[in-house]
Amino acid sequence: MPLDWSPLVDFLRQHERPLLMTHIRPDADGMGAQLALHDALTALGKKPRVAIASKLLPRYEFLDPKRLVIEDFRPAAFADRDCVVVLDTGTWNQLGDFGKWLQASPLPRAVVDHHRTQDDLGGLQMVDVTAEATGRLAHEIIVALGAPLSAAAAHHLFMAVATDTGWFRHPNATPATFALCAELVARGARPTELYEQLYEAATLARFKLTALALQRLAVRAGGKVAYTEVLLADYAATGAVPGDTEDLINYPRGVEGVEIALVFIEQADGGTKVSFRSRAADVSKLAEQFGGGGHKLASGARVTRPFAEARDAVLAAAQELL
Repeated sequence: MPLDWSPLVDFLRQHERPLLMTHIRPDADGMGAQLALHDALTALGKKPRVAIASKLLPRYEFLDPKRLVIEDFRPAAFADRDCVVVLDTGTWNQLGDFGKWLQASPLPRAVVDHHRTQDDLGGLQMVDVTAEATGRLAHEIIVALGAPLSAAAAHHLFMAVATDTGWFRHPNATPATFALCAELVARGARPTELYEQLYEAATLARFKLTALALQRLAVRAGGKVAYTEVLLADYAATGAVPGDTEDLINYPRGVEGVEIALVFIEQADGGTKVSFRSRAADVSKLAEQFGGGGHKLASGARVTRPFAEARDAVLAAAQELL
């Protein structure tokens, strides 16, 4: 059952200048939802702005090559906003420096998300954990608002749904997913173009980083846990950037017999970013042990421990979970 969107519809109708935000290290689902809602709200005469609280990954530059819509978040630059809509996350630790600004801000806010792990960010909380992507929720909002669905918005929403279902490979892709995407294609989405941009336009540096990660693939727990790692020095060695790690989790997940897949990424601040994937085990609970969270089968965490210590602790907890 879709959410009752009437509280959010009223919220958006009462405000003229919403700030549309998503999590740090923005992905195709969060930004697809942002861009589609920006298009729809603009068509209704509103003055929305889209911002991100960390760098736009090179992989997504094609979405707005001249940066006419997607802005880097700077507190002073958004003093004119009268509300905030946070998309694709409901946790403070996924908001970075923007989260600190939001905690101090008196602006009314709403959260639109599909992850199980949630904090209380204040304001409206519109969460549907059965949705395969925040892109679906953005589509439902556009319909509830009675806003037009342009070809550009349909394109962005298709990207959101397709990527968050692993291009329809994951269990969260249902008959309803295909029905929605059929509608989006009929409205102007261009799947072939999206796939080529997202999956067939990698830099040589990205391939070199992937090769390093593949060399480091290892297993534990009799082959039920697979993991790899990326170190800070790898970026200089390959010419890659941190965003090039985005799909590495698919490799340990693809090892035969693996039930939990992990990628450990050393961070410049001394911490460790961890990606969790599973075929059945609830890795959101595993991620929550380390200050993260997400979905049952796909989660993440940023562990404030030195790399080797964080890796060993997470591997031990993963084996215990199994």
